[in-house]
Amino acid sequence: MSFQKIALIGNPNTGKTSVFNRLTGLNQHVGNFPGVTVDKKIGKLKSENGSIEIIDLPGTYSIYPHSNDEKVVFDVLNNATHPDHPEALLVVIDASNLERNLLLFTQVYDLNIPVMLILNMSDVAYRAGREFNHEAFQKRFPGVPVIETNARVGLGIDKIIATIKNGFTITDFRPVIENYTLKLAIDPTSQSEETAERYKAIQALIPAIVNFKTSANKKIKVNRLDRILVHPIWGYLIFTVMLLLLFQLIFSIASYPMDLIDAVFSKLSDWFTDILPAGIFTDLISQGIIPGLGGVVIFIPQIALLFLFLGILEETGYMARVVFIMDKLMRPFGLNGKSVVPLLSSAACAIPGIMATRTISSWKERLITIMVAPLMSCSARIPVYTLLIGLVIPQQTVLGFFNLQGLVLFSLYALGLVSALLVSLVMKWIIQSKETSVLMLELPEFKAPRWGNVFINLLEKIKVFVFDAGKVILAVSIILWAMASFGPGDRIEMAVQQIEKPNTTNADSLAIYEQQISSIKLENSYMGIIGKTIEPVIKPIGYDWKIGISLLTSFAAREVFVGSMATIYSVHDDGDTNLGLLEKMRNEKWSDGKPVYSTATGISLMVFYVYAMQCMATLAIVKRETKSWKWPIIQVLYMGALAYLASFTVFHLFS
Repeated sequence: MSFQKIALIGNPNTGKTSVFNRLTGLNQHVGNFPGVTVDKKIGKLKSENGSIEIIDLPGTYSIYPHSNDEKVVFDVLNNATHPDHPEALLVVIDASNLERNLLLFTQVYDLNIPVMLILNMSDVAYRAGREFNHEAFQKRFPGVPVIETNARVGLGIDKIIATIKNGFTITDFRPVIENYTLKLAIDPTSQSEETAERYKAIQALIPAIVNFKTSANKKIKVNRLDRILVHPIWGYLIFTVMLLLLFQLIFSIASYPMDLIDAVFSKLSDWFTDILPAGIFTDLISQGIIPGLGGVVIFIPQIALLFLFLGILEETGYMARVVFIMDKLMRPFGLNGKSVVPLLSSAACAIPGIMATRTISSWKERLITIMVAPLMSCSARIPVYTLLIGLVIPQQTVLGFFNLQGLVLFSLYALGLVSALLVSLVMKWIIQSKETSVLMLELPEFKAPRWGNVFINLLEKIKVFVFDAGKVILAVSIILWAMASFGPGDRIEMAVQQIEKPNTTNADSLAIYEQQISSIKLENSYMGIIGKTIEPVIKPIGYDWKIGISLLTSFAAREVFVGSMATIYSVHDDGDTNLGLLEKMRNEKWSDGKPVYSTATGISLMVFYVYAMQCMATLAIVKRETKSWKWPIIQVLYMGALAYLASFTVFHLFS
């Protein structure tokens, strides 16, 4: 019997993903199951008759649905008309933990679908003194192929492929529990009773199919590392050190390729400007499309490095320990242990942080994590913080040795973290979910990472970002360019004619003139008009229309704020652009002669950038991860409201 569609199913941490990657290699892609926001991985196994579709179902401990992921498994397997219903199943289990893993196998077997049992991690089982009696297993489950594998090194994969191509089916079906399909629809109490019955049947079966070289009562020696890694004190200290090392490496290593990418796209933009005739088309390419593409590509080094490190920690088994120790701390805020890595990852960039929430099985906890991750101060805020701190915070020490500017910067990061936890607490009560949040976790054995898994998963995440989020980022970049480049009628041309061109060849004077032209064009563009329009709204928090323009242009990316300020204030590049910009901003006055950038305004702006969702790349990723525009819109609204209220409070507090 040959198959066209096969599904993999198994408990978490059984090596199911390794089996899937071994069978499909790079011939895989990510989609989503019909009508839900759960990802499905689909791959192709080449055969003589074409290719066989392999679906990697979400990891589950039981076929009874208690979460969105498990509901997908139930719907796919229990409904023969489901578009993803498989013709056969590969059940991947941990060979060293048969009793727990065979529960899912017996549930799947009772569906009377052709099934293969894959005893993965056979090397771990052998070290535990276990050998398997295949003949005894065949007597109880006729026609079910049983294959021992070590997917990390590829052992047994050839046998799986050969068996798939030859076909298999249950030859003498005898259900483990009678009336299985009827009991799926009844209440949880009956499901628990049936589960207990299954465990009794499994316990009676194990002595016949497993030969124990050592005493059955002999426990596997506890890994001494776990006594330290999950210790209530040492575990947190080690994790903190690991994170400091991780993010230090990300910041220090990623900066080189990011600077290179930035320089390449900048030169590419200049090159197109030089070789193409002046006009709208050239401006679109050099000022819209190329910077938009650069805004996508420049994030790749951070994403790649972060998920490379996280993939290694996941493959070795360390991340399971982190989740275990953090769960108790995070749960009161509506999160769980798996939320800690995405939140801390967002300190580098919210994009990979939000993508990292895929490890959270509870949809409610994953959604809360996604919604608060952008509150963590990311690296894009650093240029804004640095500019504003230098503008309004004096260089002085506190208590004799603390730098005041450094304390303010630390306070901004702390404010983001505390706010994320408090917002999580509120959302815990607002977002309703019927699923029960239970952290079921097994501490896997420490092992060397399988680099194939690491790099395949890494490539998958980069592809998702570039091709899904990238399309939105590019489109928005073009829209922002158009709004900043055009104005109604001949308004821009008339405004430009008002500026007298200097009758000199002095380079500095000409540079200042060009900056003035750019500034007046921006002021009279659609973007500038919008800035003037919103000034009455932002004036209560201390901002004028020029700040308003920078807030709007930095919606694409927060760090655009500094560049917008430089353009608006006509600062020429004299080798010390930041100093010139600071001086221009300090000299800016309201009509009554008061400085625009007072201490109150500067702190208000800093707080605004702590809270405001001003990153289109992040919104694109939120849309991608939630499969809806509903949540990114809510995110913009609630973060915008927080930004305005907090800025209003701070401005009047310091005024």
